[in-house]
Amino acid sequence: MENSQTHITATKSIVYLKNNEIKRHKVLIVDDEEDLCLLLKNYLTRKNFEVFIAHTLNEGLSALNEIRPDILFLDNNLPDGTGWDKASDLSVLYPHLRINLISAFHPSFPDGTHHNINIIDKPVSLKQIDKFVSTGS
Repeated sequence: MENSQTHITATKSIVYLKNNEIKRHKVLIVDDEEDLCLLLKNYLTRKNFEVFIAHTLNEGLSALNEIRPDILFLDNNLPDGTGWDKASDLSVLYPHLRINLISAFHPSFPDGTHHNINIIDKPVSLKQIDKFVSTGS
């Protein structure tokens, strides 16, 4: 995909700028399951994503503002709150952000119609992850 004004070419996980600088797409994982976070981080790092992890909702919201990721994996049941309750607001505040809600339990889908919100059931498969990090999902 080319943008004629800024001369940016995008692939699945890397954006090549006009002066041949490389900008990797950023992924933020907000989940209190440390093993899952490490698995996802290792997998996505090998696919050239820049990956950040937060283990609480508050850490995740702070990181979201600071990092400005392209993709968010957000668990529902976190030690300090429920992530899915924030999904609708995040979708409006960050319309470019691809939000992937993950949970072993299926709470109701966030209110409203949001083009940038997906649901992933736990246990998570790497095939599902590939689907939700590829461009155009």
